[in-house]
Amino acid sequence: MPSLWNSVLSVSLCMWLCLSLPWPAVAHQCSDTCKACGGHDNKTCLACKDGWMLHDTHCVDVDECDARTSGCPSNTYCFNTEGSFECRGCDPACVACMGSGPARCKKCANGYRMTGAKCVDIDECGENELVCPGLDEFCVNREGSFYCQCAKGFRREGGICKPIPTAGSHEKGLFDDLQEEEVEVLQQMFFGVILCALATLAAKGDMVFTSIFMGAVAAMAGYWFSDKGDRILDTVFKGR
Repeated sequence: MPSLWNSVLSVSLCMWLCLSLPWPAVAHQCSDTCKACGGHDNKTCLACKDGWMLHDTHCVDVDECDARTSGCPSNTYCFNTEGSFECRGCDPACVACMGSGPARCKKCANGYRMTGAKCVDIDECGENELVCPGLDEFCVNREGSFYCQCAKGFRREGGICKPIPTAGSHEKGLFDDLQEEEVEVLQQMFFGVILCALATLAAKGDMVFTSIFMGAVAAMAGYWFSDKGDRILDTVFKGR
């Protein structure tokens, strides 16, 4: 009887331990890579999680990029990670690529050209073609492109560089661009017209207009001789 009683106590104690202890403490904890296993070690895997495959009783990472199962969109490349993969963007110099950097391009993007084994920026400003034809603008290169910038004191309006008006600026008048000699010719023409009109009236016997005509002739002659005399004297003195 004592042996039977001891057997009952042993079974009861075992059942109590099994019920009171938490299940993970007595169950096998599989490796992170295993879906089912026969022990704690990775080498006891019976089935692998997604992204891993069973090889000689242990799970190894599946290289989705090498297996070409990633399905990454265009202008990206596949980057393998532990148990998975990522689709990463190509370098700005590339249209399509096999990895990171301008040396892994399949084709160069606009503004780049293949030099050696990689795509490099084209310096449009240094090319023979004049990309900024305006007289008051200059070319500024940037990665993959360029832009035309107006010179200092100018701004772009309607596609061309125009001077920026200042506080003291004003619109040009009709005679602002005339040279001194041209102004003198216009003055002589004006006085000639006046003299002709006065001469016509004086020819009709009007004494008033005759007097005005004679005075105007005398004034013009005096001005002409005075101006010529000043120029002659100025030339003489400067020539000394």
